[in-house]
Amino acid sequence: MRYVAAYLLAVLGGKTDPSSADIEKILGSVGIETENDKVQKVISSLKGKSIEEVIAQGREKLSSMPVGGGAAAAPAAASAAAPAAEEKKEAKKEEKKEESESEDDDMGFALFD
Repeated sequence: MRYVAAYLLAVLGGKTDPSSADIEKILGSVGIETENDKVQKVISSLKGKSIEEVIAQGREKLSSMPVGGGAAAAPAAASAAAPAAEEKKEAKKEEKKEESESEDDDMGFALFD
C-alpha cells in the first residue's frame, strides 16, 4: 500500500509517469526504506494507465463485494453499548462512595479501644 500511496502522491504532485526514484524519494522523506522489486511492480502495473480510471475500476469492484450487513448493525451496537458503559461508570462511582464511607466510619477509632 505504501508504494501505491507514494505513486499516487507523485501523480498528484504533477508527475504523469512517476519513476522509481520519485517513489523512493517520497518514501525516504518519511524514513521508509524501499524494496526495489515492489517499487518496480507498482510502476509496471500502473504504467500507461490513467489513475482516475484505475480508481474508478477499483470502486466498481468494491461496490460488488458483499459487506455482510455490518453497516446497519454498527449504529445499533454502538447505541446499545453506550448505556452499558454509563452503567459501569455509575457502578464504579457507587463503589468508590461506599469505600470512602466505610473508611470514614473507622476514622478516629483505634483497634483496641
